[in-house]
Amino acid sequence: MKVLYIGGTGTISSSCVAESVRQGMDVHVLNRGRTAGVRPLPDGVTTVTGDVHDPESMRAALGGSSYDVVINFLSYGAEDAAAWVDLLAGRIGQYIHISTASMYHKPVRKVPFVESTTRYNPYSAYSQDKIAAEDVLRRAYEERGFPVTIVRPSHTYDDARPPLPGDWTAWDRIVRGDELVVPGDGTSLWTLTHASDFAVGLVGLAGNWPAIGEDFHITSDEVLTWNEIYDVIAKTAGTEARLLHLPSEFLPIVAPDWFWSSLIVGDLSHSAVFDNSKIKRFVPAFRPVITWPAGARRLLEWRAGHAEQARPDAGTDALLGRLVEGHQAAVSAVRKLAP
Repeated sequence: MKVLYIGGTGTISSSCVAESVRQGMDVHVLNRGRTAGVRPLPDGVTTVTGDVHDPESMRAALGGSSYDVVINFLSYGAEDAAAWVDLLAGRIGQYIHISTASMYHKPVRKVPFVESTTRYNPYSAYSQDKIAAEDVLRRAYEERGFPVTIVRPSHTYDDARPPLPGDWTAWDRIVRGDELVVPGDGTSLWTLTHASDFAVGLVGLAGNWPAIGEDFHITSDEVLTWNEIYDVIAKTAGTEARLLHLPSEFLPIVAPDWFWSSLIVGDLSHSAVFDNSKIKRFVPAFRPVITWPAGARRLLEWRAGHAEQARPDAGTDALLGRLVEGHQAAVSAVRKLAP
């Protein structure tokens, strides 16, 4: 089976490419031809050079090629979703669109999430764009027979990138014993999924023709609080997590330009628990096996062998330090109100 990945060296996509190769697929990856950084492509992958932001570049890159399956990690809104439909209609057997599970209704009304949970997230522009893209693809399926399958990852990580606001910098603060702010009280429920587990589900949908016209989230079944997520890191490193709790609404005030501020308010501060019955029915091999304690050990081991790539960022460290200061200022203000 001939499979084309649009993007194939990211946190999630690199594991999916590797799983496709492992299963003996004829794997092609389209990207801009730049260095793959910490996630090089495995042997046997055919590279196709093109720029997804340039329609002419894409037409030239694809030429007259056809594929059984195209898996797109780099489509974000309605306009480019429509462009992909126009470009690929009639020349592929299946189009797998990577969407996001952050689009499920916020605030959360009922858990666990199922695929029919209302798609509504007024806090996140990213989620709103992904909803719009799904709408375009759904209409293309219903009106033109475009063979789309929609996949919604939640918080997925790999050995080279921890699933934390602040990435390796936040990890480093825990390991060295510095205080770290946790939004809210740290007891909201969250789901972390290792990319290699996710890949089994995604690749199992490739060429799975009954999955056309369907949507799936693919996540672990392990559910933890954010306090537990950070405590596992500390225990893995042989230290104790020093966690401070700050209302999520403070983040856009204290750190308005920080990428994670809007993501925390729009997604991470809400509980996220998923019913994975559907993906397990379509892909019986999907059985996540990497728990967060095991994932944390893998991250610790990867960092030990890649110190340069896992160094804390000074700017991010300063920002996280400002959040600690914000917590202290908030506590001081509350104390002044006490009788």
